[in-house]
Amino acid sequence: MSSQNQKNEISRRSFLQTSAKFAAAGIYLGVFGMPELFGNVVVDKKDVQIPDVKLNNGVKMPILGFGTYGLSGEVCQQSVAEAISAGYRLLDTAKVYGNEEAVGRGIKQSGIDRKKLFVTSKLWVDDAGYENAKKGFEETLRKLQLEYLDLYLIHRPRGDVKGSWKAMEELYKAGKIKAIGISNFDPVQLDALLSYAEVKPVINQIETHAYFQQTNDFKVLKQHNIQMQAWAPFAEGRNGLFTNEILTKIAQKHGKTTAQVSLRWHYQRGIVAIPRSSQKVHIIENLDIFDFKLDSADIKEIEKLDLNKTQFPEWT
Repeated sequence: MSSQNQKNEISRRSFLQTSAKFAAAGIYLGVFGMPELFGNVVVDKKDVQIPDVKLNNGVKMPILGFGTYGLSGEVCQQSVAEAISAGYRLLDTAKVYGNEEAVGRGIKQSGIDRKKLFVTSKLWVDDAGYENAKKGFEETLRKLQLEYLDLYLIHRPRGDVKGSWKAMEELYKAGKIKAIGISNFDPVQLDALLSYAEVKPVINQIETHAYFQQTNDFKVLKQHNIQMQAWAPFAEGRNGLFTNEILTKIAQKHGKTTAQVSLRWHYQRGIVAIPRSSQKVHIIENLDIFDFKLDSADIKEIEKLDLNKTQFPEWT
């Protein structure tokens, strides 16, 4: 974890410790004689039924999943296994994350029936083009120790996108991928792909959170019947999202955390979100969003937070 991620995680933990309403969410902190941060956590684990969304090819996927960006090695493996145990069925990885093997080991460690999972990975820029894309896909399958993927995305609109898409269409038609999609495409780049695609992408995975609400992309994707999916639904804690005054006020109103409010906001917009954490308490907390509802006043307050710009300039 980078120093920036560590700071973000600390900000979130600090909020969880000081929130008077946090106990109402079913997680209690043992603050007396705590041997380490979250060392005495007791979690009221619930059986969670995550709703599905139906993609434009008829395939169903969970609307809430587990992201793995920034996780590696044993930490990644254990986090994936714990996420599956907690109730997650959608798992998101990518070649460029360097953790596909660890994700595969986590799946095996969980002991779950493969058919119950929805596994996503992504084609990186280095593997762009028809032949390279097919080789890159086979490498991903090998690392994950899987026979097929539920969803495969072009990670970024770079290089020979047309050749990559043709290869992915063939893999889709051959049954090696249940659904194909894109990531980080803007509306102009999406239109270019649609001009030659024989198979319409089912998803566009883009940066989406309270500070970058992507209202135009949201409308465009709706018009094309392409599912919107959010990476970094918490903005990785950047710009103080976990301690934001408006989100904190809404969280206290509902007896929830800012993280849960953020995920509920995505859910009510119909956006698939893939939060990531290596902390078991957060993995479980992020699932606990289906027993409350943001009202219109809450939504209007969150809309005010939109800065309409990326919080990850290093990715642009």
